[in-house]
Amino acid sequence: MPSRASRRAGAAAVTAAAACALALTPLAAHAAIVPDPISYSADDAAISLAPIGTFETGAFDQSASEIVAAYGDRLFVVNALAGSVSVLDYSDASAVTKEFALASAGVANSVAVRPDGLGVVAFESTTKTDAGHLLFFDARAKDAAAAVLGTVEVGALPDMVTIVPDGKYALVANEAEPADDFSSDPEGSVSVVKLPNKVAAAKQKDVKTADFHAYEAGGGKTLPAGVRVFGPAPHGDDHPVSRNLEPEYIAVDGNNAYVSLQEANAIAVVQIPSARVTDILPLGAKDLGLAQNALDPSDKDKAFSLRTYPGLKGLYMPDGIQSYSAGGKTYLVTANEGDAREWGDYSEVSRVKDLKKDGYGPVCATSPLAPFLGDADLGRLNVTIENGFDAAAGCYSELYAFGGRSFSIWSTDGTLVFDSGSQFEALTAAAIPGFVNSNHTASNFEGRSDDKGPEPEGVAVGQVDGRTYAFVGFERVGGIAVFDITDPTASRFVTYVNNRDFSVSVEDGGDLAAAGDLGPEGVAFIPASSSATGTPLLAVGNEVSGTTTLFEITALTGR
Repeated sequence: MPSRASRRAGAAAVTAAAACALALTPLAAHAAIVPDPISYSADDAAISLAPIGTFETGAFDQSASEIVAAYGDRLFVVNALAGSVSVLDYSDASAVTKEFALASAGVANSVAVRPDGLGVVAFESTTKTDAGHLLFFDARAKDAAAAVLGTVEVGALPDMVTIVPDGKYALVANEAEPADDFSSDPEGSVSVVKLPNKVAAAKQKDVKTADFHAYEAGGGKTLPAGVRVFGPAPHGDDHPVSRNLEPEYIAVDGNNAYVSLQEANAIAVVQIPSARVTDILPLGAKDLGLAQNALDPSDKDKAFSLRTYPGLKGLYMPDGIQSYSAGGKTYLVTANEGDAREWGDYSEVSRVKDLKKDGYGPVCATSPLAPFLGDADLGRLNVTIENGFDAAAGCYSELYAFGGRSFSIWSTDGTLVFDSGSQFEALTAAAIPGFVNSNHTASNFEGRSDDKGPEPEGVAVGQVDGRTYAFVGFERVGGIAVFDITDPTASRFVTYVNNRDFSVSVEDGGDLAAAGDLGPEGVAFIPASSSATGTPLLAVGNEVSGTTTLFEITALTGR
């Protein structure tokens, strides 16, 4: 996720009353589809993606387009810069226009819409450590004044909201990040909100909270080994586990919700009707010493090269998570972005070459990693100081990088079924060899190799022509990678599309409109049955370019 401090810095504090007054004249968007979008596909690709329309806010690197939800011929797009949700008309997908905006006190983080038109927006408080709230709206309304239905209070920093498939509940991941100076750290939780049968606001009495108190000392449950709880505890022993766990994203299967706890490298299981956390599943680490998991770890080696390093691990740390069914079983799909805890004077991040200074000691001389500490190998790679330290020896015997540079498929008990290994770096190297592992604000070569590579963040799952596909957005280099996941154990690459012109580097003074899409954040699949165009679409919110782009999904006959 982007720095929330930077997101809030540009967000206007808008009162709830202003939400009803915000009715804007429709604005035409620029057509920021680059002349030659990048496309790279498997020989047997059964579908293709092509950008067909976009809406530009004109705001660069200010999170003006993030999470996207679709209803009818409208897209509801989180604009964190404005603190609101933009309502876009895409009835003409080649000329998307803005109708009005939905605002409230604080900053909008997420939006979801039920099939009957009941919509929900998650708003964090103007003081992010305070309780946030949900704004309910009618997605069919003609303007903001008619749309707003009411609000309920939820936990601190509600980061993601979803509505369960049968429409009975809205679920909210209350991320509860610490204050920027780490002076306070609210408790992470999941709000479970019973929804009315009609298009109307829920009542406060309909809100329950699933917390993590059972995993505190004396709470009755033992925190599983591998769930990362660490760092400063400004409240001492006052619920240190609950304050440390930060729910990020939610997938649903029946009466259970599966909630990514990104920094903790785990998934929480929540029983929905009772609003109770029933399990926490540690995800473990990816062995970057295996050939299938090779990575390019340096931005200073002057050449892209996928390599393996025994003793180097990757913490999956998923952001986006989705669920789907295959062969009568439910599976979880995660985008393994990686994220670190960095608040106040505390940071768990260190470059490998700086571990002696930043961490608890150097890399052990006896470690198989010891010969590879120069800048051309692991020296500049960002790793966590909190894992891999051998206290008895006083040095790091293993190193743990942030993220998996991959997407994974898991069973609902947390067993790894599939991981894309090094395919993301390999396919982007083939598609854009001069800009592999580029940053988003600037076009460069290997700019993110020393961090999290392509940085997969958002994932959507959808069916086209009877096959199930995962659509994964790369936050840094950009673009969408598509994998056929119909058979989870034999998932395979289909196509990669990137609506970006790398000859334009906005950070270096290039024209924003000419650059295309930068920094995909939210990815939403729109089936043909719900699409304004009558064809399946993928809607992508791009936080750096401030664009919301529609991709048409076409089945390739005879494949």
